[in-house]
Amino acid sequence: MTISETDLVHLRRCVDLAREALEDGDEPFGSVLVSGAGQVLFEDRNRVKDGDGTRHPEFEIARWAAAHLTPAERADAVVYTSGEHCPMCSAAHGWVGLGRIVYAGSTAQLVAWAAERGVPAGPVAPLPIQDVVPGAVVDGPALGFAEELRALHERRWERDGV
Repeated sequence: MTISETDLVHLRRCVDLAREALEDGDEPFGSVLVSGAGQVLFEDRNRVKDGDGTRHPEFEIARWAAAHLTPAERADAVVYTSGEHCPMCSAAHGWVGLGRIVYAGSTAQLVAWAAERGVPAGPVAPLPIQDVVPGAVVDGPALGFAEELRALHERRWERDGV
């Protein structure tokens, strides 16, 4: 699929949630779950600043969906996110059986920006979603968000002294 105007609206909300996370002292990531009928069901942002590295919004979406949606509803839903899922979130997405993923910025972009700045690698390999969930339907990165996302991460690294 290609990224539609509707997709871009939801991605804009994800980037706004990422900014909200950064302003609250967290890592800049945000995600939205949308039903197959187009209704926003759940949204969240990163909440790892207090030490729980699993508090990614994509992981929270998977948990919420498992508790509130039928398997068919999960398969029809779309997960929008400011940054491509990490392997943990990709696995949760796959295990819960969520549908399409649309992301604004890719893992490859984030890894490149971090490398240019000399940011140390994280504790988990930066794998693309489809390396973790081979059958996942994925669209991204979306054009038009790269500079804004990079600026958010630069602010985070500067704040964190990296």
